[in-house]
Amino acid sequence: MNRLAHSLSPYLRQHANNPVDWHEWSDEAFEEARERDVPVLLSVGYAACHWCHVMAHESFEDPATAAIMNAGFVNVKVDREERPDIDSMYMAALVALTGQGGWPMTVFLTPDGSPFHAGTYFPPTPMHGLPSFHETLHRVSTAWTDRRGDLAMQSGALLEHLRTASESGAAPDPGAGPAVPPDTGDLERAVAVLSGQFDRARGGFGGSPKFPPTMTLEQLLRHHARTGSRQALGMLTQTCEAMARGGIYDQLGGGFSRYAVDSAWVVPHFEKMLYDNAQLLGLYARFSRVDAGPWVRRVALETADFLLSDLRVDGGAFASSLDADTEGVEGKFYVWTPAELVEAIGDDDGAWAAALLGVTAAGTFED
Repeated sequence: MNRLAHSLSPYLRQHANNPVDWHEWSDEAFEEARERDVPVLLSVGYAACHWCHVMAHESFEDPATAAIMNAGFVNVKVDREERPDIDSMYMAALVALTGQGGWPMTVFLTPDGSPFHAGTYFPPTPMHGLPSFHETLHRVSTAWTDRRGDLAMQSGALLEHLRTASESGAAPDPGAGPAVPPDTGDLERAVAVLSGQFDRARGGFGGSPKFPPTMTLEQLLRHHARTGSRQALGMLTQTCEAMARGGIYDQLGGGFSRYAVDSAWVVPHFEKMLYDNAQLLGLYARFSRVDAGPWVRRVALETADFLLSDLRVDGGAFASSLDADTEGVEGKFYVWTPAELVEAIGDDDGAWAAALLGVTAAGTFED
């Protein structure tokens, strides 16, 4: 058992048996990095994250990988749900360096906490254009030993970029007068921009992966309420219906998965997040006042039932998420074969359900 065995975080305790010499985020960890003159390897994730589990099984539970990590780095594990401040700070650095974010988040820091290299999931062997985790560890260690000045310049440039971006988005000076809210023209132009990004075949915006664009849909709903815009209502309706009829929505238990890995909302990333479902519940409830279709109200009620039945815990609070993996298998309780449908509800109803929901022997998910 390592230091994480005594953590209050369930995510950190998942790593308590790793051979990695993990630290929680602390002054002591960075002081050790200064004393040893090694970088800090920061790994950020959360308890329900499938790819966090994958990287843990492949790398953090592997003694050979752990030996490299322990010899060349001070290793710090952070739960993003426990420390959103740390997560948001280094996520900004990750996006600036790579153009995209995600978890697990892997960031290499100087002993003063400055980031100089970052990524998300690193596989155990090279694949899909990604270097292996071993390669990454060796390259960072070599650069730290042989090109320390280059890393300092890169880190300094990154911090200056983040500082500039933060200042440009800072709250206005109170002495500068009241902020000017967007006018009708601004909101019309926003809808026009969204129309250009809209997936008219499948709903939503852009390609895969597709996340529920909750706040964008909320804006379209409010714009329609103000102006009667049929364009805004059309994008809202098609996207809400596509999500509700897709695999991202749990057709049996209610509630939405975090995102769809494809552009047609078919295959979900199976974890369910409290914050996603709370926002989507409000969206569908408000949308039901505009669209009288019974499916809109049904989705709102089923999502509320899911939150109350599956995420409410003793004492009346709510859990933050449901894990993507069950018994170590991604989506185990959510995927069906035609034979399983027949076993559950009989020959005739099983065949009907398979036809309705597109369940085939070939499948739409792994295996």
